[in-house]
Amino acid sequence: MNYQDRKTDKDLKAGAARCPAISTQDIIAQDKVQAPGWVRSESYEYLGSEDIDTARYIDPAFAKEEYDRLWTRTWQFACREENIPGVGDYYVYDLGSYSFIVTRVSKDEVKAYYNACLHRGTKLRASGTDGTASEFKCSFHGWSWNVDGSNKSVTCPWDFPHVNRDEYKLPEARVALLGGFVFINMDPDAPSLEDYIGPEALAHIKAWKLEDRYVALHVGRRFQCNWKLNIEAFQEAYHVIQTHPQVAPSNGDANSQYDTYGEHVNRFISTLGVVSPHLYGKVSEQDVFDQFTLGDSSALGGGGKPQLKEGETAREAMAVMFRGMFEQAFNADLSKVSDSELLDCFSYTIFPNLFLFPGISLPMVYRFRPDPKDHRASIFEVLFLRPVPKDGKRPEPAEPIMLGDNQSFTEAEGMDPGFGAIMDQDTENLFLQQEGLEASAKHGLTLGDYQEIRVRHFEKAVDKYMAMPPKRPDWKRAQP
Repeated sequence: MNYQDRKTDKDLKAGAARCPAISTQDIIAQDKVQAPGWVRSESYEYLGSEDIDTARYIDPAFAKEEYDRLWTRTWQFACREENIPGVGDYYVYDLGSYSFIVTRVSKDEVKAYYNACLHRGTKLRASGTDGTASEFKCSFHGWSWNVDGSNKSVTCPWDFPHVNRDEYKLPEARVALLGGFVFINMDPDAPSLEDYIGPEALAHIKAWKLEDRYVALHVGRRFQCNWKLNIEAFQEAYHVIQTHPQVAPSNGDANSQYDTYGEHVNRFISTLGVVSPHLYGKVSEQDVFDQFTLGDSSALGGGGKPQLKEGETAREAMAVMFRGMFEQAFNADLSKVSDSELLDCFSYTIFPNLFLFPGISLPMVYRFRPDPKDHRASIFEVLFLRPVPKDGKRPEPAEPIMLGDNQSFTEAEGMDPGFGAIMDQDTENLFLQQEGLEASAKHGLTLGDYQEIRVRHFEKAVDKYMAMPPKRPDWKRAQP
């Protein structure tokens, strides 16, 4: 009996059904270089089967409330530490109308200042900029602040006897550092980043040592959809067979694994080098291998079209091939990296807007932000993190490439054409989904209990924050 003829057990309790094909963990268990514990774990919880109200994606009032209820309380990825390596280096991070100057104050301390002069509110640094500063001076009237946030000068101080300069320090958001990332949070009462992420997911992140990676490529683009639709498009592999059929012959899509960790973190593991369950009996192991070697000798250094050995699987051969290719390309020692880490797609969401992909073949970070001028649009960024070379010399982080609304991801210099085409396919879907939700007579999203659990888990967190009262930053509470 092939996969297409098999049925899930309808007598299983809600949320217990799984793809009847081989499981992700059984695939990984067959690898020669075994995976670490963070790969071999499972953490699924059934969260219900009710529809998700579509108003959250199409109502401008909902989007407005998100800024004062959700974004002001959550930990957000602002920049990488490599963006601010020296004292005085700064990076401007924007979220809607909020703007922050993230700067290194000392070797081991980073601060994030609200990006506004305390005189008449002018931004101290323009959005989208970075650089090095010995002070942050307002371009309007010349008030200035030291890198540590203390007031340096007030122009014509005789006219401001009511201003106590010791009290006019730049207000700060909270800052936390993890894995080479700089996170900020506007809420002085929020839990620590460690508690926010939770012990199990935190252990995973620390195991990856992402601080030993550098940004090799950074590409951004505006999508014509609400920021939550943007995120949720990448939280499941359920769409692969229809949206990305070109990768299905070598992607375990329907039998991907989905996990949730606490309130703010979820993930999937999607295996590569295996046939999609949708295509069992239609694609051979050699076909899978051919897809990754382009059916010729280019990936293996010559010698004709590469062939699998008798009894060898495509996944086995690809693990050997990828290890050699990546070690040479990155000048890095990957001998202790498992086959799964080399091959598979690991995707972790850290609520509300960060995706981490700790694998080697897909070493990415996604960041999603709402467009402050249009609730029907969002800003997407992808950063490729490569291992720091064996000599320890960290390359400079890549400058961001911001594409136009109608540009293809394949047009970004340094972007793999195949990956760029996949991103373009997702873009087309998102535009149609945003318009479809607004046109629909059905006012809810119907989700799968397992394959779309990350979407439900994510929206459950949205509901939690949207049920809280508005919380705007307060100058006095934001002072250091």
